[in-house]
Amino acid sequence: MSEPAASDEMIPLGEPGGGKAIASGSSLSIWLWRIGLVAVLLLIWEFSAGRLYNEFWSSRPSLIGERFLALVAGGEIWRHLGATVSEALLGLLLGAIAGTPIGIALAKYRRAAEIVDPFVMGLYGLPRVALAPMFILWFGISLLAKVMMSFSMVVFVFILNVTEGIRTVDPDMVDLMRTMRAPKSYILRKVTIPSIVPWLLASLRIGVGLSLVGAVVGELIGANRGLGWYVLRAGGQLDTTGVFTGLLVLMLVAMIANQIIFLIERQVLHWRPATK
Repeated sequence: MSEPAASDEMIPLGEPGGGKAIASGSSLSIWLWRIGLVAVLLLIWEFSAGRLYNEFWSSRPSLIGERFLALVAGGEIWRHLGATVSEALLGLLLGAIAGTPIGIALAKYRRAAEIVDPFVMGLYGLPRVALAPMFILWFGISLLAKVMMSFSMVVFVFILNVTEGIRTVDPDMVDLMRTMRAPKSYILRKVTIPSIVPWLLASLRIGVGLSLVGAVVGELIGANRGLGWYVLRAGGQLDTTGVFTGLLVLMLVAMIANQIIFLIERQVLHWRPATK
């Protein structure tokens, strides 16, 4: 008997192509579930408003969609969106730039870390929302006030995550490098920094939402543009459709930013099974 000829289209089990096909199918299934869940929730919301309760309290998805399209067509949304995104992005970048070296220093100098740890945690526990009026007093209603508000929300996330990330570096790997007489700068580049990359990306994912919160809180206290200011103005006019439209845009911004960080994480940490 002759053995059956192998087809070129067949993908052997365990080959990279088969893994990619499975991953692609799983990703498609997840997106379909997400779309289905959103559609069901929107339909429930649409038909409940005006029937089970007064639509004044929550508006309708159809009205929110119309308002959103009107803002996009009129160009007003871009002015508010640009202000909020720039404030949040600058605060996030400053938090990463300042928090990362501080976290590295605290991990390296254990004695100093033990001394300042209660103060760091005390500052981290302060309700920055309550400090928003002080930021406006110190920096005015300019861009800087909102940036510093966002910065204060995210910097401690980077400090704590980077510190913990360095402390979890494999000591055997460090000892191996030292026995090979590797300089400290080489160990930092080849061992320490690669080990904290997952912690940095996790800090970015957490910081996206916190930086947006900081920017919006600053706009609620004192601003003349931004999504937070738009939501505040709509709420003052009892315009629930406007309030939910502003919240919808904020949610979309957070989701898009989180997806961008996820794609970066998948490229940078492609060697990790969880990110493939």
